[in-house]
Amino acid sequence: MTKVLVVDDEPQIVRALRINLSARGYQVITAHDGAAALRAAAEGKPDVVVLDLGLPDIDGTDVIAGLRGWTTVPIIVLSARTDSGDKVEALDVGADDYVTKPFGMDELLARLRAAVRRSTVAGPGEEEAVVETGSFTVDLAAKKVLKEGAEVHLTPTEWGVLEVLVRNKGRLVAQKQLLQEVWGPAYAAETHYLRVYLAQLRRKLEPQPSHPRHLLTEPGMGYRFETA
Repeated sequence: MTKVLVVDDEPQIVRALRINLSARGYQVITAHDGAAALRAAAEGKPDVVVLDLGLPDIDGTDVIAGLRGWTTVPIIVLSARTDSGDKVEALDVGADDYVTKPFGMDELLARLRAAVRRSTVAGPGEEEAVVETGSFTVDLAAKKVLKEGAEVHLTPTEWGVLEVLVRNKGRLVAQKQLLQEVWGPAYAAETHYLRVYLAQLRRKLEPQPSHPRHLLTEPGMGYRFETA
């Protein structure tokens, strides 16, 4: 059974979608704001997300960005915003399709079927939203790190390095790959950047920075993230 996460703060739309989707054999879970949507996606592992942009707590584009931090689940935006700039922004941050309110149920269902079909052909690409180690927890959706119950402040670059390593946990990430993903192609030879930022991350996250357990160096090759 295909599981659909419906995210909208308008109860009548949520109710209409729940009735129509359930009648067609879909399993429906719902959320009424962005924070609840991110939690529901992490816990419920939906096959497709139908998302309103105008949410009461955080903008729908931020929800898309949070989801794209860890999953390739198809996202169909359902919004009253008709400006092409809003559509472009939503698609650029990772949405797969855009349906404007008011919408026809048949059109939405057709787009839903197409999105699920495409994702099935492409194969699963889902990762964990929250990755726990014995020392700290990385929340890829919320883009934050918790250590001993408190949030650890990371600079955007520190987060970029950590995110790439966590998303490739257990695998060697070559120096060149890490530099290109965080700083860009022009910085592929700047290996001293990595030494500086890995040292900073270890000081902030490792119990014993001089003997790291999670942020490991493979001399001359790259870096590896381990949870154990």
